[in-house]
Amino acid sequence: MFSDLINRLTAPDPARLPEPDARLALAALMVRVARSDGDYAEVEKDRIDRILIVRHGLNPDAAAGLRAQAEALEEEAPDTVRFTRAIKDAVALEERIDVIEALWKVVLADGQRDEEEDSLLRLLASLLGINDRDSNLARQRAQGKV
Repeated sequence: MFSDLINRLTAPDPARLPEPDARLALAALMVRVARSDGDYAEVEKDRIDRILIVRHGLNPDAAAGLRAQAEALEEEAPDTVRFTRAIKDAVALEERIDVIEALWKVVLADGQRDEEEDSLLRLLASLLGINDRDSNLARQRAQGKV
């Protein structure tokens, strides 16, 4: 179903993704982070939906639909390293910084922060070409500290 998008993401020299595809790929990354601890909780799904509503001006049904598509894409997407590197090459830097903030919001949705999630977000930030300072600022914004 998503093979064309995955092929474009993993091409040797991917072109910038058009907005609908970039939106879907970034939503799939949020789903991957939410699923990373083996507990894809309703609070995480709700947080993803709220992020999609705010970021893209969607209504709740459209956000839930986009999340459902992202869940399916995430299942078909390559390993996290290849998937994230592909997104880096296909999405503008400013949007990738916003994505790190959104990923922190997903990680923090359940009110818990553990070492595995911290490590995963450090890896993702690096793979997305985001330095530690910008990732930390994004985390602080996600926590409401900036």
